[in-house]
Amino acid sequence: MVEVPSTRYVKSDDVYIAYQVVGDGPLDLTFVPGFVSNVEAMWQSSHRSRFFRRLASFCRVILFDKRGTGMSDRGSQIFTLEQRMHDVQAVLNEVGSDRAALFGISEGGPMSLLYAATYPERTSALVLYGCYAKRSWSPDYPFGWKDEQWTRVLDNFRHHWGTPQGVSATMWAPSIAGDAHAQEDMAAYFRASASPGAAVAIMNMNREIDVRHILPATRVPTLILHRTAEHVLDVEHARYMARHIPGAKLVELPGEDHVPWFGDQDAILDEVEQFLTGRRPAHDPERVLATVLFADIAGSTARAAMLGDKSWRELLEAFYARVHEILLQYRGREISTSGDGFLATFDGPARAVRCASAIRDRVRALDLEVRCGLHTGECELVGNDIAGIAVHTGARVAAIAAPGEVLVSQTVRDLVAGSGLVLEEYGTYTLKGVPNEWRLFRAAA
Repeated sequence: MVEVPSTRYVKSDDVYIAYQVVGDGPLDLTFVPGFVSNVEAMWQSSHRSRFFRRLASFCRVILFDKRGTGMSDRGSQIFTLEQRMHDVQAVLNEVGSDRAALFGISEGGPMSLLYAATYPERTSALVLYGCYAKRSWSPDYPFGWKDEQWTRVLDNFRHHWGTPQGVSATMWAPSIAGDAHAQEDMAAYFRASASPGAAVAIMNMNREIDVRHILPATRVPTLILHRTAEHVLDVEHARYMARHIPGAKLVELPGEDHVPWFGDQDAILDEVEQFLTGRRPAHDPERVLATVLFADIAGSTARAAMLGDKSWRELLEAFYARVHEILLQYRGREISTSGDGFLATFDGPARAVRCASAIRDRVRALDLEVRCGLHTGECELVGNDIAGIAVHTGARVAAIAAPGEVLVSQTVRDLVAGSGLVLEEYGTYTLKGVPNEWRLFRAAA
């Protein structure tokens, strides 16, 4: 597990706002989250934690959950931009920040704009990613959502919130659409961030947002970032803001993902770092050859619904206790856990396959089946996390595995020749987002 920073609380009006402070750079940066967030759950994913640790490498990053979401006081009523702006003020006062840059993503953009226009003396800069000034369609704003799209999204939230169907990856993060583990992680993050009622209330508030009139009054240095092919907000939203905010800099980036930590997050973070510090980092990451193991519990959603929260939590604790014991036995390094799955690395591919097989066999005593996928390749070390195409390949292999199966790439099969492992031909597959076709093999029971 990635180490989670301490969560603290400050009272704003009549509610308590949860916040964290990460890093000790010379510049304060307040991250204004999008739709929903959870300051503790965000560290349970290597994608999210890498994003925020990179920000913390050049700033003191101030994170918070907006009222009604995450670790802050909950509620299903609609909260105003003005209330949330006061929450930011309360957090900044509490941490002793007289002047900070604001980094607003998606729904966090309008509130960041309102804050910057209202308190320019306390705003050193403004960064907007995947944002908008108005959310809904009108004759003079033709790229907003029309009523039928609002109805479709709100109905989906009401009936499927907290499931991969309710937070469709094809819409929010197409790059993980073929990765069941990543989709469940995103769904779990949304569950931890808001209830269905709160999610619907927030979207109804977004439906009414219109801050176009304050754009000309935004007088702080402003950077606008937007991926040109993303599926949630048309890039015309960004172009509109750039035309109406004096001196704003617009950078259009390739990519389909609305969620910033999926896809090429470094392209976003490089622009942010250069804008705020005046320097663009020279990337020279530490790399190492490793075998990555992805595993998750098959049928976890249905099992959790059948058992109930308490029993499911107890079963997960027993599962992870057994996994940790087996990883220790085979000298595996746990990188992260997420809901019902985990990622681990090994410096030997044969031990990795044996470890995966042992986990598969031993958790059956808990009446659980796991899916495992392994690949060996060069990984980028990012603090306690790993990144790179080898990690994506391992995740894609795991997504193909059926319950009770341990699948490995041909790279692993070739490297364990002579080890005595029995690896059966499984077929040739195209792995989403990974070049070429891949022969996969199944470890015999």
